[in-house]
Formats: sequence, structure tokens, C-alpha cells
Amino acid sequence: MIIKIDDLRGEEIALLLAEHLADMHNTSPAESVHALDVQALKASDITFFSGWIDDQLAGCIAIKMLSDTSAELKSMRTAHRFRGQGVAAGLLRHCLDVAKTRGVSTVYLETGTQPYFEAAHRLYKKHGFKDCEPFGNYIIDANSRFMLFEL
Repeated sequence: MIIKIDDLRGEEIALLLAEHLADMHNTSPAESVHALDVQALKASDITFFSGWIDDQLAGCIAIKMLSDTSAELKSMRTAHRFRGQGVAAGLLRHCLDVAKTRGVSTVYLETGTQPYFEAAHRLYKKHGFKDCEPFGNYIIDANSRFMLFEL
């Protein structure tokens, strides 16, 4: 898989992110959906990555800098046709490597609690993420699970 910084201008990425947002709204109450749209992902504190296999979009992930030493993962998504092929793990490792090179010591994420998110929970735990309290501007929410990884 080739992973590159993405400018969020391509049609494929727009469709994948639209699918991601639709799934988040179908599985969680609106007030508990923290996924970002394309415009929000263009913020200066966010670096957005796309992963490509044979010139096909396989998935995406973003890293949002919270401070000089902490960051948050956002918008992790694997295209349906590439699920179960290690795309998510590859994107996750890439972002953790990027965070390390930036001097980040703690990487956070927020994900849902519904059964839909169980595969993501297993992936994060397998890679060393642990449950934590809400971080940043998040508040306790029965529909949100907060995790962290210490580099």
C-alpha cells in the first residue's frame, strides 16, 4: 500500500468520507458523531493521509495535532473492497510513526461504543491503545469510547 498526504480534492476520497459520515450517523445519535467532513479535515492542524493499492483508494486516516506532544486520530476508514486485508493496520502504524517523528508522546482517539465499532476496538487494542477518560473538548458520552496510545 502506498500512503500519501492527501489534499482532499479527489472524488474517490470525497465518496469514501461521505460513506464514513453516513455510517457514523446511522450508528450513533447525531450529538455523538464526531467525524469530520472534508472541509473540517482541511484545517491547518490536521494532516490527512490516503492509502492506495494498485491505484485504487484503499482507506484513509488523519492526525490532528492537539499540542506539541499530543495528537488525535480522525477519520479512519477502509474502503469496503479492501476490508480484512490489513489496510487499517497499515494506516494506523503510519500515523503512529508520523506522530513519533513529530515528537508526540500521546495519541488519542474517540470511537463509538455500538457493536458496529467492535472491529475497530480490536484493532486499537491489538496495537496497544488503552481506554482513557475524555480528552480535549470531549465530554463523557455513553456512545463514545476514548482511547490513548503512549509512544
